[in-house]
Amino acid sequence: MAMTKQTILGRVAQLAKANINALLDQAEDPQKMIDQLIREYTDNIREAEDAVAGTIGNLRMMEQDHAEDVSAAAEWGGKAAAASRKADELRASGASGEADRFDNLAKVALGRQLQSEKEARTAQPVIASQREVVEQLRGGLDDMKERLRQLRSRRDELVARSRTAHAQNTMVDAVKSVNVLDPTSELGRFEDKVRREEARAQGRQELAASSLDRQFESLDAMGDSAEIDARLARLKSGAA
Repeated sequence: MAMTKQTILGRVAQLAKANINALLDQAEDPQKMIDQLIREYTDNIREAEDAVAGTIGNLRMMEQDHAEDVSAAAEWGGKAAAASRKADELRASGASGEADRFDNLAKVALGRQLQSEKEARTAQPVIASQREVVEQLRGGLDDMKERLRQLRSRRDELVARSRTAHAQNTMVDAVKSVNVLDPTSELGRFEDKVRREEARAQGRQELAASSLDRQFESLDAMGDSAEIDARLARLKSGAA
């Protein structure tokens, strides 16, 4: 178990010392580097969880065995006391042979009690050490999980920054393509086309207007001729 403790805690310390910022600065593809670190941390956390679970399981078994030894010691103590009392009763009644047999049973029970107590005392420091190991492993596991959370957060930040930079570059390219001050841009060429269409429409309007003016001038001339004829007729009628 000491080897398991040393291996896992050593790995946690090694990962905790890793300078993530320096690694990212030197990486050609920081996002790829973070993804690799996330995979490594995830694998190590999985292994650490298995080791911690095994250590806790062993600790619980030792605690259970210790509790059974303590209970057995108390039980054998009770049996020894009962056998001793029975021996005293038999000896008082004159049955010395039976009394000796129960005293021997009491000694056997006391021997079992002593053995259970020794096993319980021997297990106590081991259990205490295992509890310390479990607490250290749990703390290291929590540190690894926090490190993994930081890595994932850093990855999300890096991805967001990359997407923002891409969007900004796209916007700049789009602005360049529609620069209103650049006559060679798409917008400039479209503006020239619109101006030509406007000029053509204006020419047609002027042409139509001049034709209409001539028609009205002709109509006015016809009106003057009719008025002259009417006045001439009135003159003739008045002269008559």
